[in-house]
Order: sequence, then C-alpha cells, then structure tokens
Amino acid sequence: MTPMDLVPFAMIFAQQQNPLLFAVWFIVVIVGLIFVTIFLKFGFLWLQAFASGARVPFVALIGMWLRKVNPTIIINSRIMAMKTGLNISSDILEAHYLSRGNVANVIRALIAASRANIPLTFQRAAAIDLAGRDVLEAVQTSVNPKVIDCPDATRGRYTIDAVAKDGIQLQTKARVTVRANLDRLVGGATEETIIARVGEGIVTTIGSANSYKEVLKNPDNISKKVLEKGLDSGTAFEILSIDIADIDVGVNVGARLQADQAEADKKIAQAKAEERRAMAVALEQEMIAQIQENNAKVVLAEAEIPKAISEAFTKGKVSLMDYYKLRNVMADTSMRSSIAGDTGSGFKI
Repeated sequence: MTPMDLVPFAMIFAQQQNPLLFAVWFIVVIVGLIFVTIFLKFGFLWLQAFASGARVPFVALIGMWLRKVNPTIIINSRIMAMKTGLNISSDILEAHYLSRGNVANVIRALIAASRANIPLTFQRAAAIDLAGRDVLEAVQTSVNPKVIDCPDATRGRYTIDAVAKDGIQLQTKARVTVRANLDRLVGGATEETIIARVGEGIVTTIGSANSYKEVLKNPDNISKKVLEKGLDSGTAFEILSIDIADIDVGVNVGARLQADQAEADKKIAQAKAEERRAMAVALEQEMIAQIQENNAKVVLAEAEIPKAISEAFTKGKVSLMDYYKLRNVMADTSMRSSIAGDTGSGFKI
C-alpha cells in the first residue's frame, strides 16, 4: 500500500476528527512508510554486514544510494576483505567505485596477495586497476608465472627467422616464462614489448654466429645471450627463463642473394654489350657512308682525267706516242686487275 492509497481513508477520518490531529497522524504514517520502504531496501544488506563483522552505518547505505553507488558491491567487497583480515573502510571502497574502478576485483587481488605473502596495499592495487590493468591477473601471474609464446601465433607469425653469417636461415620458436612485477605494473611495458625484445635478441644472436651449425649444436646459447641483455627492463614483467621450443633450417639466403646479384650483373653486362653493339652498328653505317662519299669523289676525279689529257694535247705537253704508251699501261693494268679478280671499273680515256 502506498501513501496515495491512504488518501481516501484520510479524508473520511478528517471529516470525523480534529483536522490538526489528522495532519499529525498523516505525517506520522507517511514518515513511517518511508522508513519501512528504506528498511526493506537496505535492511538485508545492513544485517548481512552486521552479522559478518563488516559493520556499515545504515545512514551510509542511504548515502551510497543517493550518490548512485551500488551498495551491494561495496558491502560484499567489505565482507570479503574483513573475512580475510583486511579492514578496508566503506568510504575507500566507495571512492574507488566512483572512480570507475572494479572494487570486487581489487579486493580479490588483495586477498590473493595476502594469501601468497605478496606485499600489496589497497592504494597500489587501486592504482593498477585504474591504470587499466587486471590487478587480479597480475597477482595470479606473480604467484603462477605465465608462459608467452614468441612470436605470437595469433598475429600471423609462427617463427622468428634469422640468418647466420654463412647465409643459412634458421626458423625458431621460443617460450618466455615471465612473472608480473607489481612495482612496475603501472607504466610498465606490456607483453608485446617482451615478445619484440626477445625476437630481436634471438635474431641478433643467430646473426652473430659464424655458422648455422653452431646454433643447432648449442641452442641454449641463444637463451643465455638473450637473458644477459636484461630485456625485462622497463616492463611490467620479470623474465624467468627463455626456452627455445623449436629450431629448423630454412632457405640458403646467402646463395639466393648471390644468385640474384649474379642475375643483376648479367643484365647489366647485357645492357652494356647491347650499347656497344649499337655503337658499332652506328659506326659501321657511318663508315659505309664515308666510303660512298669517297667513291663519289674518285668518280668525280676520274671524270676530270680526259679533260686534262685533252688540254695537254692542245697545249703540246703530251705527244701522240706518250698517249699510246699511257693507253698500253692502262690496258696492262686492267688486264692485271682482271687476273687478280678486281671488278673495279677504273677510269677510261
């Protein structure tokens, strides 16, 4: 029954009794109903906290409700803390809740840390939670070390590929055992950094080996050299061990690179040879044109010979006997040229 349901009865009662007395009784009834409603809403939580030794003032429950704080989460978290010997006030839990923190997860992390004798205060746990980290998982990782596959197969990489000095490629898989470092959890690098650093260390170690056989003979040297680099510096984890889970021989990268270089050198040589051939063809054409030009000059010069002989006859510089001698010489020369296979026409008089 709500206060509005009592209005008809109150009007009838007011008509028969003193109005002032009616007003007093009406206020008393309304206040009583409000108290009953509040008690029904928060009474069970208050009794639960009282019976568990995690006492919370009833007024504090009403204040949580007014501040839009879930009192059930606060009471249950305080009960869990008190049962494990952690006395954390409801005001601190409420402040963390209002900061959008996961109160129950923080309390569970504190309980796990207390059972494992790990020093962890509520302030540090709350800071880790507000930083976006799972503080309970961090505590569990501190107790039970976590194994990280390197590389991460979920990202599409299944092996770490590195090349030794002899050009042989090695494909490796590693497993990194880490433990959460609660002191560096806020602001520390995540698992991705661990995977990247370990991969870089493996590539560097294999790349410094003179032969791939050295790596296959002693794969534990990779773990030792990588661990010596202090790869967990600045991260939220402490590296306990690095184990080479698998190592396989890949392709001969050195031979492939040499073959690619030889192919490139061959193409360069072919291009240069083609350039020289083109230059030779151009020079040949130029010489043919020059020969034709010289032949033309010879023909022109031969055409001037009859004119010169005629002028010599006219001026009396050459006699008829000299002319016949010249013709005999020319005939003899032509005969010798024919015997020698010279097809040149020569000049004619």
